[in-house]
Amino acid sequence: MALSENPRKSLLPSFLYTSKAFAGLDQVVVNKMTSNPSLSENGGATSFLIPSPSEPSRKIEMYSPQFYAACTAGGILSCGLTHMAVTPLDLVKCNMQIDPVKYKSISSGFGILLKEQGARGFFRGWVPTLLGYSAQGACKFGFYEFFKKYYSDIAGPEYAAKYKTLIYLAGSASAEVIADIALCPMEAVKVRVQTQPGFARGLSDGLPKFIKSDGIGGLYRGLGPLWGRQIPYTMMKFASFELVVEQLYKHAVPVPKSECSKPMQLGVSFAGGYIAGVFCAIVSHPADNLVSFLNNAKGATVGDAVKKMGLLGLCTRGLPLRIVMIGTLTGAQWGIYDAFKVFVGLPTTGGAAPPAATETAPVKV
Repeated sequence: MALSENPRKSLLPSFLYTSKAFAGLDQVVVNKMTSNPSLSENGGATSFLIPSPSEPSRKIEMYSPQFYAACTAGGILSCGLTHMAVTPLDLVKCNMQIDPVKYKSISSGFGILLKEQGARGFFRGWVPTLLGYSAQGACKFGFYEFFKKYYSDIAGPEYAAKYKTLIYLAGSASAEVIADIALCPMEAVKVRVQTQPGFARGLSDGLPKFIKSDGIGGLYRGLGPLWGRQIPYTMMKFASFELVVEQLYKHAVPVPKSECSKPMQLGVSFAGGYIAGVFCAIVSHPADNLVSFLNNAKGATVGDAVKKMGLLGLCTRGLPLRIVMIGTLTGAQWGIYDAFKVFVGLPTTGGAAPPAATETAPVKV
């Protein structure tokens, strides 16, 4: 059967690959470059073509619509699935932030939830978590790849390499502004469902109740603090990941990235993601406390949160659990994202300077 003979082709949408009609065109470009080397030297050829793993004649062109579609799909998988998987940790963390008198520690928090709500209570709010962070992941990873290339093109090859860290920071910040608009409504419902027992069972009844009590605008009341939490988090997540991976390939991996096996490259992605996640948790934790506080208390302000929790509480309450959660989460996200890229025939992220506008050499996988 076709499914067993070519499982990857059957599972992936056909628009991720260029059609066979373009296969001849690729060969024409190669032939012209061979007969006239000045084409490649002067940027006459701009094709970045990578064979897909399932069918060598099919290729995804780097920085094409198909490339960004693949990155978007990888972002959906990496963020949606991982955030849903750590729902129990997120549930305890949110309750520790809102009611530290009752939820004094991680272990007691799990014990209280188990006693009051049973094992099923650990996954309360998983639907808005899955939907919200899937939407966020789609925008976060897809737009990051777009903005990283866009800003690199503006800077030019020399400055793109020289100021690569600024490009990583600018690209990730731009992507996260868009991603949080997609996330905010689901995040508001999730926090209310998780921290107010009896408010709702989940998204289906929680969303109408939230809109009835707070209005549609209430879904975006936490957008400012969400930006305050997620933009620094994402800037740290992407920039530190890129830099850590680059250093790992320089100093910890005995061979160049191009000579590493795919499992080794994915292991580097996970390690780089975990290290980046620790930094992310520390940088974004005060704003995370604010988001939980504002979405839990109707009419609350940032001033109310600071007054009640104190500056030290904003920075430290629930932080150890969040470091464990975000470190694991970020490592898993980069592992899943790069695994999906490898699956569709793209290279893993990191280990090189941002793409330059005049880059013409094919990317090897």
